[in-house]
Amino acid sequence: MRKTFLPFSPPLIGEEEIAEVVNTLRSDWITTGPKVKKFEQEFASAVDAPAALALNSCTAALHVALKTLDIGPGDSVITTPMTFCSGVHVIEHVGARPVLVDVDPKTLNLDPARVRETLRKMREASARQFSVRAILLVHLYGHACDMDPLLELAGDYGCTLIEDAAHALPASYKGHKIGSLLHASIPALTCFSFYATKNMTTAEGGMLTGAAHLVDRARIWSLHGMNRDAWKRYSSTGAWHYDVDCAGFKYNMTDIQAAIGLHQLRKLPAFHRRRKEIAERYSAAFQAIDELETPAPELWAGHAWHLYVLRLRPEMLNITRGEFVAELHKLNIGTSVHFIPIHLHRYYREKYGYAADDFPVANNAYQRMFSLPCSPRMSDTDVEDVIAAVKEIVEKHRRPTVVPVKGMAAGAS
Repeated sequence: MRKTFLPFSPPLIGEEEIAEVVNTLRSDWITTGPKVKKFEQEFASAVDAPAALALNSCTAALHVALKTLDIGPGDSVITTPMTFCSGVHVIEHVGARPVLVDVDPKTLNLDPARVRETLRKMREASARQFSVRAILLVHLYGHACDMDPLLELAGDYGCTLIEDAAHALPASYKGHKIGSLLHASIPALTCFSFYATKNMTTAEGGMLTGAAHLVDRARIWSLHGMNRDAWKRYSSTGAWHYDVDCAGFKYNMTDIQAAIGLHQLRKLPAFHRRRKEIAERYSAAFQAIDELETPAPELWAGHAWHLYVLRLRPEMLNITRGEFVAELHKLNIGTSVHFIPIHLHRYYREKYGYAADDFPVANNAYQRMFSLPCSPRMSDTDVEDVIAAVKEIVEKHRRPTVVPVKGMAAGAS
């Protein structure tokens, strides 16, 4: 057993980030300024996006995206139950109704066939006005959604598209980078996260990418609805006067955060290579173990490997998922569960009357899954410790296989 605890997902910060933050603190700008601008430009280039807006969280990006696309009271937004709660909270914040649709059993992303059926039923049931204005999809764990059928549905039903790409940096779909606006014919925005556990970090932070005219509108929503930010007002080339175009929010990123992000972005390819190496080592170790279900990425998905999620086959074990996670903790291996489905949380359960089996695929996966450490900070020894711990618990709790005795008839004495 390991002698020290292995954290689930620690950040990997280098001297370059520290020096850049110190440089920012010694400069004339610590809030939104030149380094935020530079970070936006470099990020847009990295994901082949037309334009980018740096924000203080991915939640802020999702909220601003909904406002920018004019989603509000009376509207419905199709989304997944298999996500973090903030991705559905923002739909509530703008006064719209979240419509949950169950997920694909393999990827746990939105199931396009189920989305199509939901849209069909809602259109047929709507005597006056079809209310679905957007599809908010999640590229879960870093595996891209199957975009082509979802784009087709958005076009057929007149929906906008919002991509929650909090896990999906750097991920791709059929060779196109997530964030690159491969769906230029449909109003769409993509939201990224730089939270401390993500594939790159600014401690807290997010990014919104999309068409330049949408990002320009989002920029106004992101800072009090003002048509000039601090850099445009207080720099040597700025002017003091501004106007307020809407009742916006306080969602801007600071130059201190962007200072970290500039170097994290440049290190992202190396971070991703290491995550992929760890994921491949896990899969090689666990694929032959019948009691475990390993991730199986689609060939068209360039996986970001933000999370490596195992699913137990409970009929083959005498231990629950919760007990399995607890035993890993005792062996000094940090884990987590991603996610408790939205319909199981009290607020949504009570408001919309959800039962656990309303979304059987999501509910079944939740009962069986947990996430293993998959951080570029991990050494090869750390990876082997995780593998050894998982194998030890499986061996300890494997149900015995009953082999029939040849020649023995049922009921023979």
